[in-house]
Amino acid sequence: MSRSLDAQNRLQQLEAILGAPAAHLGLAEMLAETLRRLREVLEVDTATVLRYQHSGRQLVAFAAAGIEEEVHQGVRVPVGSGFAGRVALERAPVILDHVDDTTVVNSLLWERGLHSMLGVPMLAGSELVGVLHIGSEALRQFGEPEVATMQLVADRLAMAIHLEAQEENRTATMALQRSLLPSSLPAVSGLDFGARYVPGAETGLGGDWYDLFSLPGDRLGVVMGDVSGHGLDAAVIMGRLRSALRAYALDSESPAEVLAKLDRKANHFEHGAMATVAYGIIGPDREALTLSLAGHLPPVLARPGEAGELIDSPPDPPIGLTIGVPERRTTVIELPEEAVLVFYTDGLVERRDRPVDVGMEQLADAVYAGEPERVCAQVMAAMIGNRPAQDDVALLALRRHGVPAGA
Repeated sequence: MSRSLDAQNRLQQLEAILGAPAAHLGLAEMLAETLRRLREVLEVDTATVLRYQHSGRQLVAFAAAGIEEEVHQGVRVPVGSGFAGRVALERAPVILDHVDDTTVVNSLLWERGLHSMLGVPMLAGSELVGVLHIGSEALRQFGEPEVATMQLVADRLAMAIHLEAQEENRTATMALQRSLLPSSLPAVSGLDFGARYVPGAETGLGGDWYDLFSLPGDRLGVVMGDVSGHGLDAAVIMGRLRSALRAYALDSESPAEVLAKLDRKANHFEHGAMATVAYGIIGPDREALTLSLAGHLPPVLARPGEAGELIDSPPDPPIGLTIGVPERRTTVIELPEEAVLVFYTDGLVERRDRPVDVGMEQLADAVYAGEPERVCAQVMAAMIGNRPAQDDVALLALRRHGVPAGA
């Protein structure tokens, strides 16, 4: 009978804490209202949500009721340190009956005069989202009923924060991707361009990018790159590599030297990141492209009246993969008039049901010497068709259409 009453009381508590109208508020308002109700129902003086930041392995005060200064002052607690850090590290409830600088990192808590605290982990599946904790100025003996109620509330809040974070990540990634990919292809004498970018149906937005930029001496830089991973982290790394490559391109006329500098930068500042990059320079006469490949798949060249063929260019190690790479190499690719050169990322040619070599051969068959936008349409129809791409796809086609004016 007592177990039935305990369960009934717990359900009533949860309804009082999580019930309407809190469910219909935005995340910030919902957290504030839920923490206010949690204080009231459990008769405590403080309630706080600390959100986990994976990049710094620390907890950051995200919402609070009772000691709002925790949020206003940006309280941070390293995972493994003090009370909240221990909850996050062990991913298990922790009860304190002694609050001071030996047990709690956040000085606001013992300065407030708290004597008893209870904290539980906030998990979304196996992923740590943060820590929920309450505190009482009076001595309290927190027991199993309070732990069970807190854990149920923490699970609900963790899922809400996790879903909000996913949407924030997706929105930020889309905005960053749009800002970094060329909004329009440049007008360059002697060259026409076409391009496509499609996010993966399974992986979403990632670190694929293409770039075209003018260089001193009427030269043109051409880039196709692919950062490993997906989501906002990959897009941020992509943005940093893109900016660094542009800067190095102004200092060096050798694509191989530019990629060597980019590799050094990635190994020093982007620990654990890896990217494949194709970088080429087209001279003012537009007759050739000097290319260097950092682990990237070779482009396809289609001459007028001939089938497309994969360029025989030696690939060097990807960016960020190794330290002390031997001297990187370059290949000079002749660009006959009306010829089309196509760069792409592996999402265009990779499929679970076929080797990548088969996809590359299929791509070569689909490329022809024609108007670049039409070539892109033909390639996407042949390689993607009516099936969504599993991984994100970047595609860039360029055609030399004659001798530039004034050459």
